[in-house]
Amino acid sequence: MRAVVRTLRRPAQMFAAAAHLLSAPQANAFFHNSPDLERGRELYDTNCASCHGLNLEGQSGWQSANEDGTYPAPPHDETGHTWHHGDTMLLDYIRRGGQVVLDGMGVDFTSGMPGFGDELTADDIEAVLDYIKSTWPDRIRAAQSDRSRLEAGAP
Repeated sequence: MRAVVRTLRRPAQMFAAAAHLLSAPQANAFFHNSPDLERGRELYDTNCASCHGLNLEGQSGWQSANEDGTYPAPPHDETGHTWHHGDTMLLDYIRRGGQVVLDGMGVDFTSGMPGFGDELTADDIEAVLDYIKSTWPDRIRAAQSDRSRLEAGAP
């Protein structure tokens, strides 16, 4: 009888331990704080691809100004310059729009990038950026990550 009780007690103890571990902050971070790349791709396709291309390729001639002084939408793949900027700047650029951000920085440049802060939540914008970054080669992601750390004032 004791062997049966002991056998039944072990699964119950294992279940209790598993429940405790799965409720721990580390488990929550592991299971819930990873980027939702599929959602980011869907949001990108809906909100960004019409200008920046379904494959993040941008518009042709993106390095030359249009007649109105704006530039065609740049690529978000490794051939563009998105990765040259830190996350804080990129998230702000998407949220408020290019011209507002550049004016605030004192940059003399005409941006045609609209702000999406009224259409997308902060989590949506972060998901889009996570998706874009997921398409970059490791060396580009590492360089952009370094820029983000510097931008945030981290060593």
